Amino acid sequence: MTINRRHFLRGASATLALTALEVQGMDFFKQSTPRRVALIGTGWYGKSDLFRLMQVAPVEVVSLCDPDKKMLEGAADLVVARQKVKKRPKLYSDYRKLLEETKPEIVLIGSPDHWHALQCIAALQAGAHVYVQKPISVDVIEGEAMVAAARKYNKVVQVGTQRKSTPHLIDAKKRIVDAGLLGKVSYVEMCCYYHMRANGNPPVEAVPEYFDYEMWTGPAPLRPYDGLPHKRWWRTFMEYGNGIMGDMCVHMLDTVRWMLKLGWPIRISSTGGIFEDKSGKSNIADTQSALFEYEELNCVWTHRSWGGPADPEYPWSFKLFGDKGTLSGSTMQADFIPQGKGEKIHFDCVFEKEKYPEDLKEADIELNAAPATRLHMLDFLKAIDNKTKPVADIEEGHISTSSCILANMSMELKRPLVYDPVTRTVKNDPEATEKLRRAYRGPWKHPEV
Repeated sequence: MTINRRHFLRGASATLALTALEVQGMDFFKQSTPRRVALIGTGWYGKSDLFRLMQVAPVEVVSLCDPDKKMLEGAADLVVARQKVKKRPKLYSDYRKLLEETKPEIVLIGSPDHWHALQCIAALQAGAHVYVQKPISVDVIEGEAMVAAARKYNKVVQVGTQRKSTPHLIDAKKRIVDAGLLGKVSYVEMCCYYHMRANGNPPVEAVPEYFDYEMWTGPAPLRPYDGLPHKRWWRTFMEYGNGIMGDMCVHMLDTVRWMLKLGWPIRISSTGGIFEDKSGKSNIADTQSALFEYEELNCVWTHRSWGGPADPEYPWSFKLFGDKGTLSGSTMQADFIPQGKGEKIHFDCVFEKEKYPEDLKEADIELNAAPATRLHMLDFLKAIDNKTKPVADIEEGHISTSSCILANMSMELKRPLVYDPVTRTVKNDPEATEKLRRAYRGPWKHPEV
C-alpha cells in the first residue's frame, strides 16, 4: 500500500508550512517595529533571500552593497517597488562603509564565497545579526574564525542551508527518521548530477567602468578579467569557492547531519578531477566522489556534471539506508520505502503560490525553495528575539562547509584526512594543516580565530 501525500500537500501548503513553523517552535510576528536590514551582494540569491525576508517580517531595507553599479541600481529599484515605504536604500560598493554609516540590525550576505568570512565577521563586529549564504567559507580557518566571532559578539548567525526549513523534509524527518521507521542507518548516499559546471574560453577584455573588479576580487587571486563573473562563471573557479562539492554537497551533507544528529566526520577521503570536459578555463572537478566516515556509518557523495543521473527522480538528493527501510529526499520530494512489508510514504514539495502570488512574477526565483527560505528567515528572527541558536547555526554551517573543503583537500593530496576541531589541525599531517588557511591577496588580512 502507498500513502501518496501529493494531493494533500498541494491543497494545503499553508497548513503544512504552519506545521513546520510549529515544529521549529516559531513565535509569529513578535516584533512589529521594522528591522533595519542591509544586503551585501545584490546578485541572484542575495536578492532572493532579501525578498523572502521582506515577505515574512516588517523590515526597512536601509542599504545595499555591490561592486557592480548596474546590478546595485537594479536591486534598489526592486526593493523600492516591494517596500511599503517607498524609500530608496543607500547604495555602496564597499561593505565597510555600509556597516559604518547605516548601522543595520540585520545583514544578509549574498556575495561570492570568497567574501563570506570577512563580511560576516565585520558585520558581527558592527553589532549586526547575520544571515550568510552557504558555503560559509573558502577555507577551514575562516569558518573557525566566523564561529568564534559569532560567540564573541553574542550575535545570531543563520546559514543559508535551508533544507532544515524545507516543509516536506521537516515532515519526513519527523514521521520517518525520528519515528524510527528506518531502523539503524549504516549507509548514506548523496549526489548531484546537474550539468552545472560553467566552462568556455571567453577572451580577456577591459573591465567596464561600472564594475569595480578589484573590490569584487578582494582577498582572492586576481584573475585576468574575461567578462562579468556573475551567474555561475565565478563558481567554476577554485579561486572563489570550492567547486560543486562546496556548492551542492554542503546542502545534502548538512541535511543528512541534521536528520541523523551527526557532528564532525571521523575521517574524510575523496577522489576525482576534471575527467570529461577539459576544453575550457574551468578548474573545478567535473567528477568527484567523497567518503565522510562516522561510527558504523558511511556517508558517500558523488557528483558528475556530465551524463545522466543514477536515479532520474533524485538527481540532487540524499538516500538514508536503514535496516528497516530507505528514505530518499530532495528539494522537490521525499519517499520512504520499507524493507519487506509496510507502507510506502511519499512527501511532496510545498510551493505556496496562492499565499505569495508575487513569487510567480519574480525573475529567476526557485519556487520550490521559496517556502523553505521564508521559514528559515522566520527561524532566524525567532533566534534573534529569543537569544537562542537558529536551526542552521554558524557552527553547524561550519562543520558542513569545512567537511566539504576537507574532501577537496583529500582529493588534491590523494589521502584521507582527520580534522581535529580542538587543535584546528589535520592529525599527523603538517602539509594538510597548512592548507587549512588560504593565502589572501593584499591588503586583505586573513581572519584570526
